[in-house]
Amino acid sequence: MKTVTAKKRLGQHFLTDLSIARRIADTVDICPTLPVLEVGPGMGVLTQFLLEKKRPLKVVEIDEESVAYLCKNLPELGEENIIPDDFLKMHLERLFDGGQFILTGNYPYNISSQIFFKMLDYKEFIPYCSGMIQKEVGERLAAKPGNKAYGILSIFIQVWYDVEYLFTVHENVFSPPPKVKSAVVLMKKNSRESLDCNEALFRQIVKATFNQRRKKMRNPIQQIVGKGSPILSDPLLDYRPEQLSIEQFIELTNKIEQVLDKKGGAQ
Repeated sequence: MKTVTAKKRLGQHFLTDLSIARRIADTVDICPTLPVLEVGPGMGVLTQFLLEKKRPLKVVEIDEESVAYLCKNLPELGEENIIPDDFLKMHLERLFDGGQFILTGNYPYNISSQIFFKMLDYKEFIPYCSGMIQKEVGERLAAKPGNKAYGILSIFIQVWYDVEYLFTVHENVFSPPPKVKSAVVLMKKNSRESLDCNEALFRQIVKATFNQRRKKMRNPIQQIVGKGSPILSDPLLDYRPEQLSIEQFIELTNKIEQVLDKKGGAQ
């Protein structure tokens, strides 16, 4: 078996530039003591450089052809460290004896956002995450308030992680070349231990407002609290959602929860 056929349904684009693969591998040096989980290793272009780090390494690969290739061509990885599974369905707390690890990879572009939402579910196990994704997604992950890329993904990730956009990767270093540019990012768990508000309501507010991102906050919030609610005169609602910081969304969530609690108590 010489190569693996890239499968469109799996969003596979195999990196061919070894210098870029090495630069991605070097991102795990941010914490040399932690083991590493690579998602979607494909033919092991990134894996070979991660192996040089001489630390515990596991890879998860859903493509049977890629699993067979890795077993044959990267014996130093060890078949016991190749997990033939769907990352999105895995119980990550069972890896590395329940300890923390670094998540990395040349992520399948069609599920990269789902991968990061999965990471949030296991954030206590993943203090660092790095890797390559579609440039547009990378820009959204790192975007700050006032930037047109700032949105739901930006907020949900940045609540728990500091995001650094490291560098851009062009299309011609992949086989087959994707139709978009790529980005390498690094995420570090921040010091926040709790959200200091109702997290379910926070998510509802963020989603509702960004689903109408061209309108001021007042319109979608009215659908949550009802017409005539005193919260609708709050100055924060004069802004569009991309203008609000995470702390302002937390502040607004607490105010809205108080309104909803009073409303519920009056019924």
